[in-house]
Amino acid sequence: MLKKIEIDQLRVGMYIQELCSSWMDSPFWQKSFMLSEMDVLQKIKEAKIREVWIDTSKGLDVLIKENVPAAAPEPVPVVEPPKPAVREIAAVSMDEELGRASRIVNKSKEAVFSMFNEARMGRAVDVGNAQEMVEEIADSVMRNPGALIGLARLKTKDDYTYMHSVAVCALMVALSKQLGLNDEQTREAGLAGLLHDIGKMMVSDEILNKPGKLTDDEFVSVKAHPAAGYKMLLESKDVSKVALDVCLHHHEKMDGSGYPNRLKGEQISLYARMGAVCDVYDAITSNRPYKQGWCPAESLRKMAEWSNGHFDEKVFQAFVKSIGIYPVGTLVRLESGKLGVVVEQQVGKSLLLPKVRVFFSIKSMVYIVPDLIDLAAPGIRDKIVTREDAAKWGLKDINRYWLGEAAPAS
Repeated sequence: MLKKIEIDQLRVGMYIQELCSSWMDSPFWQKSFMLSEMDVLQKIKEAKIREVWIDTSKGLDVLIKENVPAAAPEPVPVVEPPKPAVREIAAVSMDEELGRASRIVNKSKEAVFSMFNEARMGRAVDVGNAQEMVEEIADSVMRNPGALIGLARLKTKDDYTYMHSVAVCALMVALSKQLGLNDEQTREAGLAGLLHDIGKMMVSDEILNKPGKLTDDEFVSVKAHPAAGYKMLLESKDVSKVALDVCLHHHEKMDGSGYPNRLKGEQISLYARMGAVCDVYDAITSNRPYKQGWCPAESLRKMAEWSNGHFDEKVFQAFVKSIGIYPVGTLVRLESGKLGVVVEQQVGKSLLLPKVRVFFSIKSMVYIVPDLIDLAAPGIRDKIVTREDAAKWGLKDINRYWLGEAAPAS
């Protein structure tokens, strides 16, 4: 039976069904767990959580006080934990969302690390906990997609596998909204993105982090990860058909040359087609053990070349609209002869007119005082001429011009 109790009534041996706090404020990534140690109880109290839901069928009940005059006990109603109300998510600026998105990214990385390593040890994935993670990621993307998606791209070689899952989750949410999917479908897609690569836990780190070209045997091992992940998710409770499908089929291609089942065209579900685009985009824009990531805009150009046969054309075009022709973090040259970094896409405005922070003059070959320019603002005549390669101009750490103080923890 589920009971809502005050924190003072909590004791070791109880099964915590849910902490009465948001996922971001909780000191744990798990939603439900057995309270088996005093250290864990102390962490809950230090987090200033006032109430929790316990399941007395799985753990201890509340202690009954002694020496209390007998009285007719009031029946305790069986009440399910309240479901969160449907929320309207208001759009905010990049500056407003970056700090919050940074905290979500850091906590999500830790949670995915824990979840994937539990899967590596043969434990079932707790989908309820993963769904709370997706909720936080989705809400951030709704407020401002560029913030979390941009931050998730700045992963290191060491945390690639875990951060890739967070990034693909966020990209799936943004793409779902662009395609007009409803809230339930959007969160299904986000969860599928979060879990799509869990099968890589069955591939050795030596192969995943190998800096050189893989041998044929090593490549066969990597190509087995969709089926391995599918099997792992089948053994977990409440994993949706969408998550299973995307896990197994995100490497299929429209021309039938993908794997593991060489599905072709309409044989590939919409969600798996979405997963294919999001997976490839994040992979090629990220630093890997064997190569540096490409610029976001250059990555989209490359993907457009591959789209005939690899990706669903309509899904790819929707993806471009969801992140912009010049995604956040792209170095661009303006007609005025200034270099700048794309800071923010603007909802309802041209994909060619984002906000750009200029910081370098090509004419003078000197850094200038950074200035934020809204290319869609009335009276602004400047425009983007082309994307640029930072190395060509000897520029380093250009991300600081859109990140500010929100750089993710290393």
